[in-house]
Amino acid sequence: MTMPLAAPELDDRRFADLVAEIRTLIPRYAPEWTDHNDSDPGMAIAKLFAWSTELTLWRLNQVPERAYIKFLQMVGVERRPASASRTEISFAPARTDVAEIFVPQGTQVAAPADAEGPIIFETIRPLAVLGATLAAVQSFDGFGYSVDTTKAQTGGQWFYPFGANTRDGAALMLGFASQVSLTSGTIDLAVRIAKDKKAPAPLACEGPTEGLAAIPAPANLSWEYWDLVRWQPLVLLRDETQCLLKDGHITLRGPGAACRLAKLGDVTAPLYWLRCRLEAPNYERAPRLDAVIINTVPAMQAATNRDEIVGASNGRPDQSFGLAGRPVLPAVEEEWVDGAYGRRVQITSLTLEIDEGQGFAAWQEVDDFYASGPSDPHYVLNRNLGAIQFGDGVHGRIPLAYEPPGLSGNIVARHYLIGGGRRGMLAAATVTEIQTFLPGIESATNPFPAEGGSQEESVAATKLRAAAEIKSNCRAVTCEDFEVRALEAGVMRAKALPLTHPRYPGAKIPGAVTVIVVPDGDVANPMPNSTTLATVCAHLDKYRLMTTEVHVRAPVYRLIRVGADVLAARNADFADVRRTLETRLNGFLHPLTGGPDGLGWPFGGTVFFSDIYRLILETQGVLRIADGQLTMSIDGDAAPFCRDIPLCPGELVYAEGHDLNILAAQDGGR
Repeated sequence: MTMPLAAPELDDRRFADLVAEIRTLIPRYAPEWTDHNDSDPGMAIAKLFAWSTELTLWRLNQVPERAYIKFLQMVGVERRPASASRTEISFAPARTDVAEIFVPQGTQVAAPADAEGPIIFETIRPLAVLGATLAAVQSFDGFGYSVDTTKAQTGGQWFYPFGANTRDGAALMLGFASQVSLTSGTIDLAVRIAKDKKAPAPLACEGPTEGLAAIPAPANLSWEYWDLVRWQPLVLLRDETQCLLKDGHITLRGPGAACRLAKLGDVTAPLYWLRCRLEAPNYERAPRLDAVIINTVPAMQAATNRDEIVGASNGRPDQSFGLAGRPVLPAVEEEWVDGAYGRRVQITSLTLEIDEGQGFAAWQEVDDFYASGPSDPHYVLNRNLGAIQFGDGVHGRIPLAYEPPGLSGNIVARHYLIGGGRRGMLAAATVTEIQTFLPGIESATNPFPAEGGSQEESVAATKLRAAAEIKSNCRAVTCEDFEVRALEAGVMRAKALPLTHPRYPGAKIPGAVTVIVVPDGDVANPMPNSTTLATVCAHLDKYRLMTTEVHVRAPVYRLIRVGADVLAARNADFADVRRTLETRLNGFLHPLTGGPDGLGWPFGGTVFFSDIYRLILETQGVLRIADGQLTMSIDGDAAPFCRDIPLCPGELVYAEGHDLNILAAQDGGR
């Protein structure tokens, strides 16, 4: 829902307010002036000045929205850029008589175009597509085998890879069918963990993320292959799953021809077998897998622009240039490269190179020029607008004017990503159109939905955040500070509850702060996953005081359903009236776009009976509610008739499944 832009009221005082303020100030500055009646000449002059001041304030309040945004930019407050959704792309080889086929990083696969054009996803790492197929998956719990091939290939059917009791020696076994020997290159396994329907557990921000590396693993996993005699060790290149506890990829060095066909366990067909053997298990809960698939690589909804000539420097201060694409997304992985004048440059989003007569060299992106000297090769990038700003020779170097042979400019954007938004949040099996030439690849698809995309922050939301952003001053002390910093981590809404500990509900715990976060999403009750909680937690940990105990958790949602017999005009389309009513009710009670201001239902905000009643009556085509009877339920339980529904602090509502009966008015109403 798009909200109109309202001009900010910089000073809302009117003539009467100004006159009243003058009357209160007279005794302080002119105590000898005792006649404050309208007949006094001094009061006539005071009213004249009040009238003149009101005109000045009126003109000041007409400051356009553009100027307001410029004021925010001057103090370093920008709209949060859109974020790109991510998914997995699975490739099917056209031939099965080869060991592997390479798919380069940056391969593009698109979904059908919408009103804005094709929705392109790019792979974020290279992939070796195996000619072999993962023909069998079975688990060994220490006593017997269980064939889980169908569960491992179909989302929504989970299984225990090591059995329910995770005994020492249990194993997950993968059988490959291939016309040739297994590859001696890389084997990439995409692992998806079974998701609980309930909200993820609250997460405590207990220190810098670097300390996580010192936390011992819950088990030792040994990867091996079968050579007809014994199990031989495999080289583990990467394990993003933390011993099969989170979604991620496991990359192995293939055994090559040393792996031999064999019949193992309860699978009768001869296959090439790899296994993951469990040693010294210390799981709090046995891992559960939803899927184990091959030939799959992570991808994000983005497109790469390369070697774009941005423009030519004229040697003047404060030059600015615009990129052809926007918004600019952060780099998939930050990297360090050799830059201009022998400096090391960190690439965070845009790789910008400038030729000043000695060849192209990378310049460093900075947030501002306050710490930049006259010779520092720095630039500022506005990712939302795709605008590049250079220094003035005092703060930040001015690019020299130079025209490289054969080029129309000496400023080149070598590499940057554009994309993002909710349009990239697509269902499974919708990203299927290969845009890059891939010999040997037959098809591609996304086995799982694309998640994590969000829109650019609205101007109204930026204006609400601006004052708190300035006041927080790069630290988190008050609840408002924590909410602002949580929004910086990419969530759509945040609410900080002071003296609140998720482990002790209802008790006031000194020094504890619980931050509730709401991500973007297309569902009525968007729920953050454990990755989102960890991201917010790591960001808040940078700003919290050492004595503050911070917890991040998912919101508690309450389902609201409305029931009523609605009398509509006889010439109205009853189906359209019902759809409009449901849309308006769901929108008004939505955690992201609902509430009185359209910026999301207030945390802990009471659902007023009169608001729902008025919303129904104001819907086009509705005449009245039969007998004035309107009912509401919360989480399936009927609420007291004609009473408001209070919420606990931090709770949110969402709506769906209303019981609305559209009836024709019997009194000739039109």
